[in-house]
Amino acid sequence: MTNRYQVVGIGNAIVDVLTQCDDDFLDWMGIEKGIMQLVDRERGETLYAAMKERTQAPGGSVGNTLAGLGNLGLKTAFVGKVKDDALGRFYAKSLEGEGTDFPNPPSARAELPTSRSMIFVTRDGERSMNTYLGAGADFGAEDLDEEVVRASDYLFLEGYLFDKDQGKAAFLKAAEACHRGGGRAGISLSDPFCVDRHRADFRQLVHDQMDYVIGNQHEWCSLYQTEDLEAALKEAQADCPLIVCTRSGADVILLRGEERAEVPVHRVVPVDATGAGDQFAAGFLYGMATGQTLATAGRMGCIAAAEVISHFGARPETDVKALFRAHGLI
Repeated sequence: MTNRYQVVGIGNAIVDVLTQCDDDFLDWMGIEKGIMQLVDRERGETLYAAMKERTQAPGGSVGNTLAGLGNLGLKTAFVGKVKDDALGRFYAKSLEGEGTDFPNPPSARAELPTSRSMIFVTRDGERSMNTYLGAGADFGAEDLDEEVVRASDYLFLEGYLFDKDQGKAAFLKAAEACHRGGGRAGISLSDPFCVDRHRADFRQLVHDQMDYVIGNQHEWCSLYQTEDLEAALKEAQADCPLIVCTRSGADVILLRGEERAEVPVHRVVPVDATGAGDQFAAGFLYGMATGQTLATAGRMGCIAAAEVISHFGARPETDVKALFRAHGLI
């Protein structure tokens, strides 16, 4: 394969369906505010029907990160599973339109419909996500083209897919293929509840296979079963060469061996907090893939995150590289 990718991501290919609403609507529909809830097919259809003025966009945590990296001009591929249905075709077409390769074509054999997340955004920018895990969550080792992963400088895995055994098997196969090709493999911890459910397996993956891990303070504390963040990060350092810890509105901590960088976050009131973590990862990975210092990569992450929370939707709307230039980073 002649294609070499700077970053390849593997995650749940989810179509985000967004609408704005008020707190009363959330109460009326029985939606818990500010968190991600999984819903079954029937509940998903009820919520979808209740949405006024829907906008849809290709989503999924790592999918959003890859879109951010595409905005920054890197050569990227996103590996995920969609059904050959209207939303699945929309997803594949949108990604390729943004310049991200989507090597797995929509599958007629997928048993479930394409994954979708109904996101209700209130005036304070809080997002309440109701996700129907369709075809995307069934991603397994048989869906992985090892050639794509072997041709990547950086592999980025989505913790959410770790919820199923076939996802775990796919991640192990992907990390090993990436290492065989000389690349670096990493994961986003994604969610403290996900970490909670699969702690032993996550810790083994981080220790045995990961070259970098990105998580927030709740995820790191969950992984190492402590409320003391510094204690959790100390254990993490022993397990993995590069650790990134975001803390909502507080400094980001980056650790690599003996090196420690703390990057200040300029607090802004979010228009829509969707995608802040995903775009932080995009900025950070751009920095790493282009050989920046740890602190600069962290700053790039913070700038990309600040851009995405300044507008509605989970993907960048401005030229983020121009923002890096304006801050004197490139």
